[in-house]
Parts: sequence; structure tokens; C-alpha cells
Amino acid sequence: MQVFLFKNMGYYNLATPYPYILFLLMLPLGMPNWLLFVISFFTGLTVDAFYDTLGINAAACVAFAALRITFINLTVQLDNHETFATPSVSEMSFRWFFIYSLVLSFTHHFVLILLEAFTFSNFHYTIIRVLLSCIFTLLLILLFSLLFYQKSRR
Repeated sequence: MQVFLFKNMGYYNLATPYPYILFLLMLPLGMPNWLLFVISFFTGLTVDAFYDTLGINAAACVAFAALRITFINLTVQLDNHETFATPSVSEMSFRWFFIYSLVLSFTHHFVLILLEAFTFSNFHYTIIRVLLSCIFTLLLILLFSLLFYQKSRR
């Protein structure tokens, strides 16, 4: 969907959605770090192949994976959750999932758009692009998450 539908969506090159990061957001909590980095890298590389961006998405996805590991280690006690539980609205609270998605989406977009611009001359324009793209992506992620929301088994 990212390549065929969301690539052509946007708002005057200011807001471009990247909902493919939902795949990385929903990977299991107990996944080994090396596997997370490999999956993130190849996910970004696949998007790069269709966007002709020469590794920018791969770099953003690897930065995303590094922050995801830190965020989960700081906020989730794996003792209380199954090893292969997914960090979703049904497993965690909506507030936690929103903050999780916001922080990781912002990191992904910041790295992606800063590498794409590769200059600090129009930094305010770059930050506006990051914020608007992050908001657009976050709305799509929350829509998909709530659309496929299942009641918690707890």
C-alpha cells in the first residue's frame, strides 16, 4: 500500500504519509534486537527501491529500530507481557500506544526528511515537513489500529 497508494498522496510536498512504519511498530516485544534491525533495514530498503532514494528510508528505519528498543526497555516490563505480544492498542493502553507511535514516527520522519533535504539552510521548512508528515502518518496509524482493534483478553 505504501508504494502504490501512499506514495502518490501528499499535501504540496509538505505532508507525505509513511504508514509502512506500522509494520515495524507492531513487531513483537520480545523479538531479538539483531532481528529487529535486519527487518527494519530490509523494510526501508524495499521502500527505497520503489522511491529511488538510495538508502534514506533504510537509515530512517534503522534509527527507528534503535529508538524502539530503548523506548520499550524504558516503558514496558516484559515480565507482565508475553514474549511475543505485539505493542498494540489491545495489549497496551491507548495512551501508551499513542506516545509510542508519536515518538517513533517523529524519529523516523526527522531522520528521513533531514537526510532527504541534507541541508540546514531551510531548517524551518524541514521541521514543518517533519511535523506535518508525522501528524498525517500518525492519524493513519491510529485509524488502522482502531479499525482493527480487538478487545483485550485481560
